[in-house]
Amino acid sequence: MWGLLLALVALAPSVGLGLGAPSASVLGLTPSATTEATGSTPAPRSSPVQPSGKANATSEQQIRIRVIKKKKVIMKKRKKLIRPSPPVTDKPMVTTSPTGSPNLPEKQEPGCPPLGLESLRVSDSQFEASSSQSFGLGPHRGRLNIQSGLEDGDLYDGAWCAEQQDTEPWFQVDARNPIRFSGIVTQGRNSVWRYDWVTSYKVQFSNDSRTWWTSRNHSSGMDVVFPANSDPETPVLNLLPEPQVARFIRLLPQTWFQEGAPCLRAEILACPVSDPNDLPPEAHSLGSSDRLDFRHHNYKAMRKLMKEVNEQCPNITRIYSIGKSYQGLKLYVMEMSDQPGEHELGEPEVRYVAGMHGNEALGRELLLLLMQFLCHEFLRGNPRVTRLLTEMRIHLLPSMNPDGYEIAYRRGSELVGWAEGRWNHQGIDLNHNFADLNTPLWDAEDDGLVPHIFPNHHVPLPTYYTLPNATVAPETRAVIEWMKRIPFVLSANLHGGELVVSYPFDMTRTPWAARELTPTPDDAVFRWLSTVYAGTNRVMQDTDRRPCHSQDFSLHGNIINGADWHTVPGSMNDFSYLHTNCFEVTVELSCDKFPHENELPQEWENNKDALLTYLEQVRMGIAGVVRDKDTQLGIADAVIAVEGINHDVTTGDHVTGDYMVTASAEGYHSVTRTCRVTFEEGPVPCNFMLTKTPKQRLRELLAAGVKVPPDLRRRLERLRGQKD
Repeated sequence: MWGLLLALVALAPSVGLGLGAPSASVLGLTPSATTEATGSTPAPRSSPVQPSGKANATSEQQIRIRVIKKKKVIMKKRKKLIRPSPPVTDKPMVTTSPTGSPNLPEKQEPGCPPLGLESLRVSDSQFEASSSQSFGLGPHRGRLNIQSGLEDGDLYDGAWCAEQQDTEPWFQVDARNPIRFSGIVTQGRNSVWRYDWVTSYKVQFSNDSRTWWTSRNHSSGMDVVFPANSDPETPVLNLLPEPQVARFIRLLPQTWFQEGAPCLRAEILACPVSDPNDLPPEAHSLGSSDRLDFRHHNYKAMRKLMKEVNEQCPNITRIYSIGKSYQGLKLYVMEMSDQPGEHELGEPEVRYVAGMHGNEALGRELLLLLMQFLCHEFLRGNPRVTRLLTEMRIHLLPSMNPDGYEIAYRRGSELVGWAEGRWNHQGIDLNHNFADLNTPLWDAEDDGLVPHIFPNHHVPLPTYYTLPNATVAPETRAVIEWMKRIPFVLSANLHGGELVVSYPFDMTRTPWAARELTPTPDDAVFRWLSTVYAGTNRVMQDTDRRPCHSQDFSLHGNIINGADWHTVPGSMNDFSYLHTNCFEVTVELSCDKFPHENELPQEWENNKDALLTYLEQVRMGIAGVVRDKDTQLGIADAVIAVEGINHDVTTGDHVTGDYMVTASAEGYHSVTRTCRVTFEEGPVPCNFMLTKTPKQRLRELLAAGVKVPPDLRRRLERLRGQKD
C-alpha cells in the first residue's frame, strides 16, 4: 500500500485556516530548591563573572560548561576559577530582626498555582515598573524563562531591568481582582552578553496601587528581605511567611549583582478567593468538559495510566516498547486501531512523538490525554473518533527521553528552568543525534548523481553512524529501528517553549549558516500540514496574543521552515523525510515548556482539535496498490515518482490537481498514469499493474530449475554477446 500527499501548491503560500492547590512535590520543592526569607542582607554568593580576590587564592578544577543559545547546545570545557564571592551593589536596608533570622514555619507549602506570567495568561498591560532601561527591558519582559533575542538592546530582551540611576526600583503585577498571593519565583536576566540578577528583594501588596503594605516577619514585625538569585538562570522560590489577599503585588530589589543592574524575571504564585457575595472563587484557568486525568505523570504513573487505557479499551489498543533509555526505562508506545498489532492493507501508519527534550512536558501529557480521549469517545460511539481508528493505525510515543523527564519532574513545573532535563542521561540532545543525511544528498545533487546513482529517497545511513563507537544515544537507535519496522507516512514531533509549527528542512544547505530558508522538494506539502495544525490550534489563532520570546511567528501564519528559524543538523524531521519518507513536522505547543498541572485542561482544549485534524490529513491525497499483473500479488518496495518533484516515495502524501505518477520496481516495466486529486475527503484510488521484464522472467525460470525455451536461450546469448 502506498499513499502520496502532494499538497495545494498554488494555495499553500497564502493559505490560512480560520479554522486545586498543588503539593510541594508538584512544584519540585526540595531543601535545595526552596529558600527561606531572611530579615537581613543575604550573604553575597559566588558568581562566574566579575570575579574578585587574589590570584594565589584560586584553585583549578575541570568542569563542563553548557552554553545554551536558543535550542542549540554547545559543549565545551574551560577551567573554573574558584575565588572569594564578589560584592553586590546594595542600598540602605531595614533588617527584620537583630539576629537576621525571622521565625518562619518549619514547613513551607506553596499552596497556590502560578498566576500565569510565563504562560501569557497575564497580559502585558498588567505589568508596571518604577523605570526601565529600554522598551525591550520593560516590565512586560519580566516573565519567568523568557528568552532574549540575539542582540541586546532590541525589542525582545531577556528580563525587566530598571535604570541604573533608579535608587528605589520596583516591579509590579496587577492581578485585576483580589487574589491570595503565596509565593514568588525569580530568575536573573537571560542574555548572551551581560550578567544581571537581583540577590534580594522585599515584597509589597496593595488593593488600589496607592496604599501599600509590606510582607513582615511574624515575631519581629520587621520587613522581610527575601534572598533571590546567584546566577541568571536558576529559578529560586520564596514562599511568603503568610499569604496575602490583594490585587497588586510589587517586588522591590534591595541588592543585585556587582556592576550589573536590578534585572529579574518572575512568576507569582496565587490562589483565587471568594468574592464578597460568597460566590465560588473565580476559576484560575479555563477547564475542559472532558473527564480525563489532568496531571503530570512520572514514569511509574505514565505506565499505570497506559495500562488502564489498555484495560478499558482492549479491542482498540496495544502497548509495546521500542527499546530502553540509557538508564533502562522502557520507551512505551500506545497503538490505537480497530485491529491493533496488525498492518492492514490500505490503512496508513501515523505517529505522534513527545518528550524528545525531557523538560518539554506538555507534549507528553497531551499524548496521554489523547489516548484517554480516543478510548472514551470510541466507547461512546463518536463517529469522528471511530473513523480515525478504523481507517488508520495511530502510534503514540509520549516519552522519547524518560531519563530527562524524571529530572525535570523532580524539580517541578516552576523550578525546572529553561534547560534542566532537556538532554538524555548522557548529555545528548536527541534532536541533534540523528544521522545527517542532508549533506551527502546535497553533495550528490551538486555532482549530478541524483537520482540515477544516488537516491533521492531512503538515503542510506553513513558508515560512521553505524560504527560501534558512534555517539548515538540508545533512545535515538530505538526510534530509528522503530521507523524501519513500521512504514509511517505521517508524524508530528511535539516540543515546547514556543508557539509555532516548523517543517523540514531543519538544517541549512549553506555550511555554517545559522539560518537560511531551505525547503524540501515537497515544500508545499509541509506548509500545508503545518498550516493545518497551526490553523486549528486555539492559541496560535488568537490574534491578540503576544509573542512568547523574541519572534512573532503570527506574522507568517505561525509556521516556519526549520532552517529559516535556526539550523538543526541531525534532526528527527529531516531524518524521517530522507531515510523513511515519513512526512514529519515539529509542533511547538506552548510558551511554557512545563506548564503547571492547573493549566493542563486549557492546554488540552487548545490542542485537541489540532491533534485530531492533523491525523485526518493522512486520508487526503492519492493512494493505491502496486501489483504484479500476472500474479495479482503486491510488489514490495515499489517506487512512486511524481513528475516535477525530486523526491520519490514508497509511502504516503497530499494534493489537488492532475499529476503524472510513475510506479516502478526492480524487474518490472515502469508504468505512468494520470492521477486526479480533488478537495474531497478520503484518498483518491490510483492503482498500478506492472509487467515483468523478459530478463526478470528468465531469472525466475532459471532459479526454479525450469528448462529454458530455445527462443529465450537464443535471446540470452544475444544479450551476453552485446554485453561483451
